[in-house]
Amino acid sequence: MGSFASRADLKAIEAESAWEDRDLPRSMHEFLSRTKAAHGSRPALSYQLLSAPGSKSETLTWAELHGRVTQAANLFHSLGIGETDVVAYILPNAVETAVTLLAGAVAGIVNPINPLLEAEQISAILRETKAKVVVTVRAFPKTDLPQKVNEAVKHAPSVKTVLEVDLLRYLGGAKWFIVPLIRPKNPARHSANVKNFNAECRKQPADRLVFKDITTDRVTAYFHTGGTTGMPKVAQHKLSGMVYNGWLGARLLFKNSDTVICPLPLFHVFAAYPILMSMIGSGAHVVFPTPQGYRGEGVFDNFWKLVEHWKVTYMVTVPTALSALMQRPVNADVSTLRGAFSGSAPLPIELFNRFEKATGVEIVEGYGLTECTCLVSVNPPEGNKKIGSVGLPFPHCEVKILTADGAGGLRDCAVDEIGEICVSNPGVFPGHTYTEADKNRGLFAGEKYLRTGDLGRLDADGYLYITGRAKDLIIRGGHNIDPAIIEEAMMGHDKVAFVGAIGQPDAHAGELPCAYVELVKGAEATAAELMGYAHQHIHEKAAVPKHIEVLAELPKTAVGKVFKPDLRRRAITRIYDAALAAAGLPAHVAEVAEDKKRGLVARISTTGPVEDEALAGVLGQFPPAWERIA
Repeated sequence: MGSFASRADLKAIEAESAWEDRDLPRSMHEFLSRTKAAHGSRPALSYQLLSAPGSKSETLTWAELHGRVTQAANLFHSLGIGETDVVAYILPNAVETAVTLLAGAVAGIVNPINPLLEAEQISAILRETKAKVVVTVRAFPKTDLPQKVNEAVKHAPSVKTVLEVDLLRYLGGAKWFIVPLIRPKNPARHSANVKNFNAECRKQPADRLVFKDITTDRVTAYFHTGGTTGMPKVAQHKLSGMVYNGWLGARLLFKNSDTVICPLPLFHVFAAYPILMSMIGSGAHVVFPTPQGYRGEGVFDNFWKLVEHWKVTYMVTVPTALSALMQRPVNADVSTLRGAFSGSAPLPIELFNRFEKATGVEIVEGYGLTECTCLVSVNPPEGNKKIGSVGLPFPHCEVKILTADGAGGLRDCAVDEIGEICVSNPGVFPGHTYTEADKNRGLFAGEKYLRTGDLGRLDADGYLYITGRAKDLIIRGGHNIDPAIIEEAMMGHDKVAFVGAIGQPDAHAGELPCAYVELVKGAEATAAELMGYAHQHIHEKAAVPKHIEVLAELPKTAVGKVFKPDLRRRAITRIYDAALAAAGLPAHVAEVAEDKKRGLVARISTTGPVEDEALAGVLGQFPPAWERIA
């Protein structure tokens, strides 16, 4: 327990012991049992279905959470889950979501799935992980999730049991009577057995496991990567990586007296590992408001009052949520707040300053990846926070910046030289990061360091800076343009809330920079005005966007990152449609689909007679692939 202020503090912790020699839990059940022994009567987890402060909520102590997890693990075991079998959950946030995450890792392998995915993608993940048990919600007003899961399970033959969580139990008053009357019907379209999750759990003992606990280090979780389109990859996480995240949180960030508000989804590593595992490690208390977290009705409007109500000491956020919060007054007593952790995407400097001015609290920015079981680096809570940096690599975490050496290999970059960020730590599973063996080829440098695909640099003090995604580089006639140059400059405009810069297809240069902009709530600005600003403030001439478009809202992933594949789809559609119209061809882009090998492919529909050769003559000039559809 404690904090740190400098790289020297981190190195001193690292020097105490090799990671392998530390006295750490050897199973998820042991991890929870230690916390129960140390902090059994303290609050572990609180949840409220509605966003109003003081609305009906449920709190479990560490002893109660331990009992609930034990029951659920016993239930999973009774349904045929062993150490290599998979329990998937497709759930919004709830007490049962956290219980399933932990119990799945006790009994076998847990596989959280983003409930915002379409049925086809959910089904593809279930098939990839060979899930035997699925936990989801019972049909409920205002959600189509049970219907999507129903359809997904139909095409996932490995699923034998579906366990349903009824959110009705969180409601009080008139709503408790009304919901059963308006609950949508969801007849099963699959052959799996459907059971009530909580009713089945109650039949199991809470004071002991009915099976032998597995204490060898093993894969305990499958987390899919990627956002809301395409077929996501599935990363494998070992118990040691999960415990590593919890150990870091307990050793460096949280005390057992802390209360952390986490309106992020429990299917994402940020909420599951740096937060939930750190709560187990430290004995602190986490609050999950509403099933959809920040996306929940009224959460932004009530957020500061929730901080006051729960006496929150740390808040967890992402830049998109911070931007929304900063458009509302701090209308409550937030004096208990000691810090805010931000991740998932680089934090604009202007947002950092605005937040500190409004709350008196500094944001601590960090860096993590699904492929690393999350945590890699963080700015020191008690030390020098370098704005724009993601801080210092954690103890037992080695970060290298590597670049091509010109002879087919890789070399270490000099101080402040940009290259690819490569990571080795207890959360990295060398050679086995993804479930698909093909996806692991070329993923490691020196068979040890995970190649993250992120571009970055290390400064003279060891602070890590992310400068962009290797795959996000805009390559204009062989000239590499970092989209961050465009995004940071445009974020300086006082009417701009978010920017996504991408390369749009070009017949001559391959790609030209373009930018999509979301304005601050209530603001007005034209594309021409923003283009004038870009010419003034983007000093690299080649990086000035050729096209700027204002959108009501930029597409974002569930954790608030601007989702660039959707912007690329939009740009491909616009460029291809314009080229087809200019050539007088009766054709247009029907959709831009993701292909596993070719990437984004424009699917062309014709409204009159047109030869394939004519289409090829127009579209063949551009890099993105295309295909004709009937």
